[in-house]
Amino acid sequence: METILGIEIYNGNTIGDLLTFDVIMGALGSVAGASAILVLGFIVAGWLRRRIIALGLKHEELDDTLFNFLGNISRYAVLIFAGLFVLNTFGIQTTSIVAVIGAAGLAIGLALQGTLSNVAAGVMIILFRPIKLGDFVEVNGQMGTVKDISLNYTELATAANVQVIVPNAQVWGNTIVNYSVYDTRRAEWVFGVSYGANLKTAEDVIRDTIMADSRSLSDPAPFIQVNALGDFSVDFLVRVWCKSGDYFAYQADMKRAVKEALDKAGVDIPFPTQTLIQQS
Repeated sequence: METILGIEIYNGNTIGDLLTFDVIMGALGSVAGASAILVLGFIVAGWLRRRIIALGLKHEELDDTLFNFLGNISRYAVLIFAGLFVLNTFGIQTTSIVAVIGAAGLAIGLALQGTLSNVAAGVMIILFRPIKLGDFVEVNGQMGTVKDISLNYTELATAANVQVIVPNAQVWGNTIVNYSVYDTRRAEWVFGVSYGANLKTAEDVIRDTIMADSRSLSDPAPFIQVNALGDFSVDFLVRVWCKSGDYFAYQADMKRAVKEALDKAGVDIPFPTQTLIQQS
């Protein structure tokens, strides 16, 4: 060490130079450590999310939606912990930050009650699974196939392939009609014949026509009975079971098939008429 003009010199460097060098090297070390933690955090978060989602895809009995949700939650949890480690690397006390975040979260929660209710409803939907991806449902007056269930909303695609976004609070808080839960459904029709028609012949034509279709199920047994005596017709109530996936096309096809079969058999299908009496 030498002293020149009152300045202490170590191997040609002043004390100020050495302190500046140490500060720079310490800062570079902190930046490098923080960068390594962030990179590792993103790698671990992505890997953990993929592993959880893959577990749901591997087993068909497990709900994919639930595992997608758990995968996203685990990813965010890992990233949050990585962020806290990064702050500690720079010497920042995270305890006070967590307290501030908690207070801010409370204020934000009060301001965003509607949004948080959607998130809470989304968690309930994903956990209890009243609907899942691919189900054909009717909820809050909307009918369609479930395409996505997020924390905020449920996405439906209508029969016309139109996207419908329903907030989760309106899904969980309303009656849900799920047409995809059970394998079979009961189709129902009302066929009217004229009062002059032979009811036994009409019943046989209706039964033979519908049950000849391969989509008709014989178990449970079909129900075909006269149900009402209308103003213009004798009405048959017909109930036949079919596969849920066949329901809509099957119901429409049978209306035409039965009408054509009744025409061919000579069974009259009445239509409303009016008789005008003119007094002279």
